[in-house]
Amino acid sequence: MCKILGYGEDVLTLWALKRRTSDILKSFHDQTAPSDCLIFYRPSFGRSGGEQSAEFGEFDAILASSENIYLVESKWDNLASFKNSKITIRPEQKLRHQIFSWYLTHWDKKYHNNWESFVKESQHDFKFKKTIAPSNSLLATNLEFILNKLLEHCKRFSPNNIKNMLLFFYNAEKSRKPTEIKDFTLIPIDYSKEILGNFVALYSQ
Repeated sequence: MCKILGYGEDVLTLWALKRRTSDILKSFHDQTAPSDCLIFYRPSFGRSGGEQSAEFGEFDAILASSENIYLVESKWDNLASFKNSKITIRPEQKLRHQIFSWYLTHWDKKYHNNWESFVKESQHDFKFKKTIAPSNSLLATNLEFILNKLLEHCKRFSPNNIKNMLLFFYNAEKSRKPTEIKDFTLIPIDYSKEILGNFVALYSQ
């Protein structure tokens, strides 16, 4: 087995998805086995452009169980001493979650391979200072693929089964985990036992 050493927030996110998915699901009382989950790691929906652009940025992950869709942002203590009790989500991150939740709740399998019909029938409900991904664009292609895969896996999309999550990685020997956040579910994860130097070990077959 090959050992891969990585540094920083992205690697911690991947490590948590590989090793701590069960704990994450339990935080939501979700009974799905990790082996029955579908995960998109760092799915990109274009660089977050300005108003009237279709792009809305990149999640750190999307985790789909049989019960819920979890939209994941990640932060870490940056190997420093973190003592704040409250942590905030940037406006562009909140907007990303709102836009993708809109796509989820408006998507239907009848639109498969017909993004143009989706745009025509749904654009009047799109209330953001953005535009819907145009037909034949790379963004539309990626969105359609992910939306279809999530729908196949979770079987239903509703506001109640779309969960906004923040994974916060901290070293308990130096930092204190935050306890307050608005509009997201905070999942603190202690990585102090997982680091070699300042690196995290991942394993590959």
